[in-house]
Amino acid sequence: MAEGSNGRRRFSDKWGKHELDVLAVLSSAFPQWLTSRQIAQRVKAYADSYGELADQAAKAAFAKQFQRDRAKLAAMGIAIESRQPEYSSKSEGQDFASYRLQLGDEPRVRLLFGDEDLPILAAANYLARSMSISSAPAHETQHTSRTAPRVPQTPTPGLGLDSIAPGLGTQSIPDELVKVVDQRRFAATVDVDGEHLNVAYTDSDDLAMFVLSHPGASIVSPQEAVDAFNRRLNAATQFVPADESTGGDSSTVTAMEINRNSADDDAEECKGRPKKNSAFQTGSEVDRRLRLMLFLSAHLGEEYSLEELAERFIGKPKSDDEMKKFVNVIHKDINTLTTVSDDGEMAGSQFFDIDWSLLDAEGIVSATNSLGLERLAGISQQYLSMLTASVSYLAHSSLLPDKLREQAESLYSRLRQHVEPGDMPWLSLTGYEMEPRNFSIVKSAISKSSLLDMEYTDGAGRTQRKLVAPDKIFVDEGVFYVAVWTDVAAAAPADKAKYVKKDTTINKATGKARIWQVLRISRIEKAELVEPIAKIDIPDVPASELRKWSFDNGTPAVFVTNQDDLSFIDGLSGATVEKCGEGEKVHLIVSSDSWYVAFCIAHARHITAVAPETLRTMIVARAQHELSIGDRDNEN
Repeated sequence: MAEGSNGRRRFSDKWGKHELDVLAVLSSAFPQWLTSRQIAQRVKAYADSYGELADQAAKAAFAKQFQRDRAKLAAMGIAIESRQPEYSSKSEGQDFASYRLQLGDEPRVRLLFGDEDLPILAAANYLARSMSISSAPAHETQHTSRTAPRVPQTPTPGLGLDSIAPGLGTQSIPDELVKVVDQRRFAATVDVDGEHLNVAYTDSDDLAMFVLSHPGASIVSPQEAVDAFNRRLNAATQFVPADESTGGDSSTVTAMEINRNSADDDAEECKGRPKKNSAFQTGSEVDRRLRLMLFLSAHLGEEYSLEELAERFIGKPKSDDEMKKFVNVIHKDINTLTTVSDDGEMAGSQFFDIDWSLLDAEGIVSATNSLGLERLAGISQQYLSMLTASVSYLAHSSLLPDKLREQAESLYSRLRQHVEPGDMPWLSLTGYEMEPRNFSIVKSAISKSSLLDMEYTDGAGRTQRKLVAPDKIFVDEGVFYVAVWTDVAAAAPADKAKYVKKDTTINKATGKARIWQVLRISRIEKAELVEPIAKIDIPDVPASELRKWSFDNGTPAVFVTNQDDLSFIDGLSGATVEKCGEGEKVHLIVSSDSWYVAFCIAHARHITAVAPETLRTMIVARAQHELSIGDRDNEN
């Protein structure tokens, strides 16, 4: 360590070792509280740098370093709570403040996972751990929320998962899942009708769309999310009228669809979407050591070879030489986790004892005498809620092939059983509506070329039973639709013939008979598969054409972007896109004015002009209204 200006050595210990020493000191003292002075004395790295905290400069330097280390441990899933007597003054506070680990406050859930669960679990764990949320308490409210946590807390990463899910730490994520989790996800607390929801989202556009789709909703925390939302509102107030003319060079957006010809493992790529590989980090050095520590603490007395631990916590080696390197790393980790300081007074990172004779003779690791950190193994209730929400997100992703979706759905149903009603206040945004409950059976009918016997409730509330042949699923304005062929009399079993209702009325948008129908999947009730008695001859019509059947009186709309090849345009099925300056001009038919208003504000960072003028006026007015509400909230 280098000498400081005051003669005291500056704190420069390598990240990873002294933080583990802090953890060991606090763990060995649990459940007692340790003062700042006691921690400074017992952690060697602190003692070397800050001594006895004899002066204010040393106290201030220690406080800054300790809070930095505390934040790092919290980010790794190890929370340190604090208390400070009311009688202590600000100047005295550093001496009187005390700390201890958050251990044993809530039971950990321990589940059995199979090898088939690991890809989904690894992807969900990546999503859950990558969420970022403010640790500051949310604003107090006068109401009681059914979904808000009793005490706002920073979500705790699931380090203990590896202790109950073998190999999770080094599990590779399949490419199909990478398409879903390839962006870092964030979290915010949103007030919706007086209830606080913790919302996981991909980017601020997603969050803005969610808030704007719920009139009266507002973002509670973190402040960064509030600021990002306000930037979009301010940008939307500056929209200018767009030129509605159509150029000669345009292309049609082909969004993802599920049809009878789709291969389960080959979902159609959207416009402008590059493929990404599964280059995910399995964790830092200290992350690996913490996972190893929790695993061995949770399996005291059991025996594991160094090779087994190396493969589990580092990865499968490509050669014998690489295995030797991995083994050496694990051996070094174990030495770090069992360190005792030379002077015998200050604690090192001694989390457990090791049968060294067994390790030296046979390369077998067997831990004993744990400090009690096995209580961190497994899944906390708080993290379980986030993990369950992440699995739900995967289970509702239309990009996944059937096999992975089924695994995600199975895992979700098992996890959900361990989450008490009202204790899972997490909502994961997909950019679409939450997948309707009959989505799976409709998709199954398409893949099996089956008929579908269903009850359907239209927008006017009329319910009708009908027998149809589902052909395509697509998303329009964030809503799941299915295009069905109604001319199925020749394929209908005799007992189902009365439910065949071939629609020959004329659709105003197309001028053709409504033999095709486009139905909102969320309005489908009591659906069941029916085996056809004859092959159904369904014409091949693209989703961009079929979407015209979903409404008769849409509004032609235009918006102009400030750059080209933006990903959010990929979801606008049937839209036409043409080059316009540095960006693009997008033409589309809008069935919902409110959706278009929310869409343009949510993506206002990249939209400069909109049309028609009636919708532009609505957009500007909505943005100004939301800003005025935010200003009033700040005044209060």
